[in-house]
Amino acid sequence: MSEAHEHHGHAGVTWSTAASATLHCLTGCAIGEVLGMVIGTWLGLPNVATIALAVALAFVFGYALTMRGVLKAGLSLKQAFKVALAADTVSIAVMEIVDNAVMIGVPGAMDAGLANPLFWGALAFALVVAFVITLPVNKWMIGRGRGHAVVHAHHH
Repeated sequence: MSEAHEHHGHAGVTWSTAASATLHCLTGCAIGEVLGMVIGTWLGLPNVATIALAVALAFVFGYALTMRGVLKAGLSLKQAFKVALAADTVSIAVMEIVDNAVMIGVPGAMDAGLANPLFWGALAFALVVAFVITLPVNKWMIGRGRGHAVVHAHHH
């Protein structure tokens, strides 16, 4: 880890840094979540299967975005995967638990078709709530040299 990261305390992590990391996570999660919800809904899969697909794709896209960045920094595929696991697993898990709980909690959202504004509105709302809940988690983790702090160590 770089010297700058070794001396980073919880208080030294800005909300801006945490928001940037959370937005990065949200990007991968949103791609996978939306794709999974669309595919599952389009195929008429049961809600549990649709959510499982959305969660799996959120992890795939979340890890892939992180790996893309650290691969450019010169890491091997195996190293990049380890960094992605360390950087994103908790953040993606929190985000997925929250956004899927919101989707389940909005009456009719999971059963609304793709042409129904309820589906898209609930999904957008779920992702916003997931961002808000995950933001302090990421701030806390980065302040302890975990989460996206692992990625930033490879960007310097």
